[in-house]
Amino acid sequence: MSTHDSKDIADLKSRIKEVRFPMFTWQDEHGHLLSQPMTQEEVDDAGGVWFFTSTPTALWDCIAHRPQVNLSFAKPEDSLFVSVSGLAERVVDRERIRAMWNAGVQAWFPAGPDDEHAVLIRVEPHSAEYWDSHDSKMVRLFAYAKAAMTGTRPDVDAEHRTMKL
Repeated sequence: MSTHDSKDIADLKSRIKEVRFPMFTWQDEHGHLLSQPMTQEEVDDAGGVWFFTSTPTALWDCIAHRPQVNLSFAKPEDSLFVSVSGLAERVVDRERIRAMWNAGVQAWFPAGPDDEHAVLIRVEPHSAEYWDSHDSKMVRLFAYAKAAMTGTRPDVDAEHRTMKL
């Protein structure tokens, strides 16, 4: 059971909920970092981020031996960037798979939720860091242009925070 602060989990969930396709970074068998876009299915009450994957993939194989991963969420139009570090867990639970099943997953697994290759990955976050600008795009553009012309740093309403989870 997670001991994460419920306020931090709620904060994390609110920031990443609209970013459906984070970059999922893991290490291969040689320790090289690899990244791929994944579809975020849900963030559970303990802060775990869930994804579907297939058993015959490098990702599935590699996280069994090197579970340290990073998830990068970006919504550039809102100047929101979130980095989540944690441990990936391989989950083969047909009941959970059926509960999370949706039309997008069906496209990848036409045999349905009982497809032996349809499995889940849950990332248990250890820390999250975010950068979030609250100014409108026009205000940010004006601040950047002004800074470029005056040789100063942009004056934008931006929030940066690291959460140890």
